[in-house]
Amino acid sequence: MYANDIFNIIDEMIPRKFALKNDKIGYFGKNFDNLDIKNIKIVMDLLPEDDLKFNKEDLVISHHPPLFMPKTPTYVVHSNWDIIGGGSNDALAYYLGLKPISIFHKQTGIGRICSSAKTLDEFLTLVSYKFGPENLRLVSDGNFNKILRKIAIVSGFGLSNKEFIKLAKDRSVDAFLSGDLNHSNAILARKLGLTLVDVSHHIIEIPGLFALKELIENNEKIDVPVELIDTGIPWRYISAEF
Repeated sequence: MYANDIFNIIDEMIPRKFALKNDKIGYFGKNFDNLDIKNIKIVMDLLPEDDLKFNKEDLVISHHPPLFMPKTPTYVVHSNWDIIGGGSNDALAYYLGLKPISIFHKQTGIGRICSSAKTLDEFLTLVSYKFGPENLRLVSDGNFNKILRKIAIVSGFGLSNKEFIKLAKDRSVDAFLSGDLNHSNAILARKLGLTLVDVSHHIIEIPGLFALKELIENNEKIDVPVELIDTGIPWRYISAEF
């Protein structure tokens, strides 16, 4: 199947026009005219060592833009996948059994606000079960019995964005779930009295990656095998016993 045909199909499902300004999406690689694709590999990140393993008949569909010019033909769906209905944020809500009721950041379409009737303790138990307790960090006043009526979610980077922290307060959410929490934003959240639940950037985007695979795999116009490859987080934890 020709690469250009695959690109057109993906653009119909996940239009590039929804991407944030200056986001690096679309095709990365050499001229794709008459490029015949036999396999599609879906990844969160294209790592240099994986780029060397793939062959010229593979097409990599990556969520994050590569930080180098890949040898393997690569197509990126990033913020456009985060924003569209049914994309990564809706996939995250579905994975957690949450019901989206509005857009979190209305100017861009990033994130969702979801309704809930869970206590903080119940929500943390759910998130821990879904993503693993080793991947969770919490900023809270310690009231684990409070009811979370509104939960903001942003797949990926939300807790690294100071304006998103302030917006969560302005939108009167009871908890904000995302990834990439940093030191200063944790302090800001404590000052604002805001509950933050942090999950690893990579881990929290996995539900969206599976949804992307399903979307592409179920499109009848795409007639090549689709495989999801979880490349994992790009660092390692060092044991005290090394």
